Amino acid sequence: MTHSALIEELKTLVEPGKVLTDADSLQAYGRDWTRHFAPAPSAIVFPKTIEQVQAIVRWANERRVALVPSGGRTGLSAAAVAANGEVVVSFDYMNRILEVNLTDRTAVCQPGVITEQLQNKAAEHGLYYPVDFASAGSSQIGGNIGTNAGGIKVIRYGMTRNWVAGMKVVTGKGDLLELNKDLIKNATGYDLRQLFIGAEGTLGFVVEATMRLDRAPKNLTAMVLGTPDFDSIMPVLHAFQGKLDLTAFEFFSDKALAKIMGRGDVPAPFETDCPFYALLEFEATTEAVANQALETFEHCVEQGWVLDGVMSQSETQLQNLWKLREYISETISHWTPYKNDISVTVSKVPEFLKEIDAIVGKHYPDFEVVWYGHIGDGNLHLNILKPDNLGKDEFFAKCATVNKWVFEIVEKYNGSISAEHGVGMTKRDYLTYSRSPVEIEYMKAIKATFDPNGIMNPGKIFAV
Repeated sequence: MTHSALIEELKTLVEPGKVLTDADSLQAYGRDWTRHFAPAPSAIVFPKTIEQVQAIVRWANERRVALVPSGGRTGLSAAAVAANGEVVVSFDYMNRILEVNLTDRTAVCQPGVITEQLQNKAAEHGLYYPVDFASAGSSQIGGNIGTNAGGIKVIRYGMTRNWVAGMKVVTGKGDLLELNKDLIKNATGYDLRQLFIGAEGTLGFVVEATMRLDRAPKNLTAMVLGTPDFDSIMPVLHAFQGKLDLTAFEFFSDKALAKIMGRGDVPAPFETDCPFYALLEFEATTEAVANQALETFEHCVEQGWVLDGVMSQSETQLQNLWKLREYISETISHWTPYKNDISVTVSKVPEFLKEIDAIVGKHYPDFEVVWYGHIGDGNLHLNILKPDNLGKDEFFAKCATVNKWVFEIVEKYNGSISAEHGVGMTKRDYLTYSRSPVEIEYMKAIKATFDPNGIMNPGKIFAV
C-alpha cells in the first residue's frame, strides 16, 4: 500500500483535521529537546478518545506501521523522536482532568494533562502534586509516567511511580488494560502498572492515569549555601537532614551560577564567590523550625563547610532562589550541551563526581563542564558545553568518546546511566553498563509479550 493510501486510512480513525503531514508539523512533533537525531515522521495523529487510540494501534499492527508517542516533547533521551518514518501519536487533545476525589486524594487525568495543570488543580482543592521540575509548564503526565520522571522533590516525595494509583493502557496489541484500579492495597499477583512506568511507550500507551495527591506543604522555605569545595556539600546534607525534614536538596557549580547571572533576570544570592552551592528546602511550620535551620547553618559555618548563605523570607525570595537552580538547563541550552544524567547511592557521590570530573578534565581540557543536580538523591547532571568554533556533529562525536569512560565509572559504582531522563536512543547503546545481559533479555521478552509486532516506539531503550 502506498504512503498516501496509508495516510488516508489513518485519517478515517480520528476526527477530521487530526492527521497532519505538513513539514512544520512533522518537524515540531517529531522531536524532543534532544538534537542528536533529525526528526523524520511520516504523519502526526491526534486521538481524542481511548477508542481512537485502540483503533490507531490495531491499524498499525495490521499495516506494520511503527508508532511513537508524543507528549510535551521535553524529554532529554530522544525517546519521543520519530527519526525513521514512524507515525507520531500526540496526546495534546486528551488533556482533561476528569475527576478529583478529595477522600482518596486522587486526580484522574488524561495523558495530555500538563504537569503544572495537575499541580494547579490540586492546589485549588488544598492538595499538592509533588513531582516537579523545570519543564512542569509543558511536560505531560503521560510522558512523565513513560519516563518515570523525577525532579527536584525526590528526596522527600520520590519519583513519578510513587504517585500513580492506577492507569489504563492500550498495549501494543491494541488491548485496553486497567491496572491496579487505584487501590492502595492490592496483593493479587504481578503489578503490571509498574512495568509501564518508565517503559517509554515501548509496551503500549498510557491513556488515563489516576494520580495520588498529598497535603499541601506549609510555608516552604529555601536556603542557598555556598561551600568551599564539593566535599563540604555532603556534611551539610547530613547536618540538615539530622534536624529537618527536607523537601529538596540540590547543588550547582559556580559555572552554572555564572551562566544564570549572565541572563541578568535573577539576583545573586549573596556576594561571596563559592565553587559550589547547595539549595535546600523545608517546611518552616513554626518559628522553632526556622530557628533550627539557622542554628544548623551556623554550625556548618563553624565547621568550615559553608562560606555564606541566605534564607528566603517571602514567596518572591523563595521563587528567586529556586530560579538559580531551575533556570540552568534552559540557560545552558544556548551552548548545545552534551548531557549525562547519572546516579549512584548518595554516600558514593563525592568520590564518584571526582573521578568523572577528572576524566572529562583530562581528555577535554578546553570544554567547559557544568555540574548540577539532585544531590540529595544521588543524581548528578554532567553537562559538557559546545565551543562556538566546533560543529555540532564533531562535538557530539568527541563527547560520545568520553561516554565510555564515564559509564565505566558508573558501572564501577553500581550506578545508573540514566537517573531520570530515560534511555531512549541517546543511552540505548550504553544500557549494559547498568543492566546485565540477562536482565536485558528478560526486558526484551516482556516487550515481545505486550508488543509482538514491534510497532511501539521501536529502537528505544534497546536497538530493534
